[in-house]
Amino acid sequence: MKYLFVVFYLFFLIYPAEAVTTKMFKVLDTCARYRLGEINANEAIEKLKLKNSFISQPKDLVKKYCSVFTPNEKIEF
Repeated sequence: MKYLFVVFYLFFLIYPAEAVTTKMFKVLDTCARYRLGEINANEAIEKLKLKNSFISQPKDLVKKYCSVFTPNEKIEF
């Protein structure tokens, strides 16, 4: 019975961690595709589900958002 409880508890903890990893991968993938020029700023905003209300240029919004997720500060978007 204890074994079943432990398995259930581990499954309960692993599932949210997997969901966070998947969402983070999608953000990093979208930022990388934007940087490589595969998608434009408007497509990146749509995929990242950002609201373009405060910044007039879509390019600046994606640049600021993706700069948070890059480990190397020398990378320019």
